[in-house]
Amino acid sequence: MKKRYRLNNLDCANCAAKLERALAKLEGVTAARVSFLTQSLTLEGADAQWAEVEAAARATIRRLEPEVVLA
Repeated sequence: MKKRYRLNNLDCANCAAKLERALAKLEGVTAARVSFLTQSLTLEGADAQWAEVEAAARATIRRLEPEVVLA
């Protein structure tokens, strides 16, 4: 499954890169791309695990950048 999300309050390119690296390492994620310019996250992973992948992504974003909201 591939899904695109809006990242509200993403305020620097370094933060985007840090999130991208962390999200790409999550179990079940096959690809993660964070764009500071478009304030977006494109996440790819297994359909069968999508609920867990999305929950882990939200938790990782909240832990690393608490002010960023995945919409």
